[in-house]
Amino acid sequence: MTLCALLGVPAPAKLNLFLHVVGRRPDGRHLLQSVFVLIDWIDTLHFERRTDTRLTRHDLSAALPTDDLCLQAARALQSASGTSWGADISIDKQVPWGAGLGGGSSDAATTLLALNRLWGLNWPRTRLQALALALGADVPFFIGGNNAWVEGIGEQLTPLHIPAQSFMLIKPRVSIETRAVFAHPGLARDTPRAILGGFDADEFRHLAAPEDSAGWGRNDLQQVAELLHPEVREAADYLHARYGNSRMSGSGSAVFARAAAQEVSAAGLECELPAGWIGRRCCSLLKHPLRDWAVD
Repeated sequence: MTLCALLGVPAPAKLNLFLHVVGRRPDGRHLLQSVFVLIDWIDTLHFERRTDTRLTRHDLSAALPTDDLCLQAARALQSASGTSWGADISIDKQVPWGAGLGGGSSDAATTLLALNRLWGLNWPRTRLQALALALGADVPFFIGGNNAWVEGIGEQLTPLHIPAQSFMLIKPRVSIETRAVFAHPGLARDTPRAILGGFDADEFRHLAAPEDSAGWGRNDLQQVAELLHPEVREAADYLHARYGNSRMSGSGSAVFARAAAQEVSAAGLECELPAGWIGRRCCSLLKHPLRDWAVD
């Protein structure tokens, strides 16, 4: 039976448990190593098939840029596939922009997965991932569907089983543009490469403060983000004082701390935080909710 709509489709955010910048390609793109873990902070998207080729987007909560990654993803798939279908896309945006949580990239990946099904294309995962990489470095990860060791410019994914974890997240008022962090002259770009085979997923359970050598890895972007936006450091200090660890995710500005499940509660946190800051309890996901929407 032909689908006419897909409603309530999830797009989860992610955390970078660490993020190392290990080099730079001749084209200027940075080479990274990271562990990405999916979390239960989720946008919800709705897709209705159109019989013409129009692609439209409707914002159900926060207003998005006129030409966001969802529309770009839909256009890319429409063009590459040659389909005559269009789509109306509605987004209930909950994951904040500029937080380093991959919200826009996740929305784009969910769009590719959903339209691949809604339009009856049945593209395999690898074909969707090739299209995804042109949209952004994080998009292939969300298409992959597993927590992963990520390398290169985001295209090299090794699935990892990461035990379920609980986190407290703080998103300060500031939203950080990824480009500004990567372009900063103070960014270190020569962190030695790590070898995946030398580590066990359990090592990522115990995150210390970025400057604490007892914790594994760090976020190489955090120092620059804190220079540009001192609120990031304030958020990191706040979490470290309460949970004994903190780290920025991605290019910021969200900061997270791992905590035992019984310690993690958002109750009362909003009253303690400065106006405009968001505090949220999150749990990791073992896999993407749409993991089975594309074949390997």
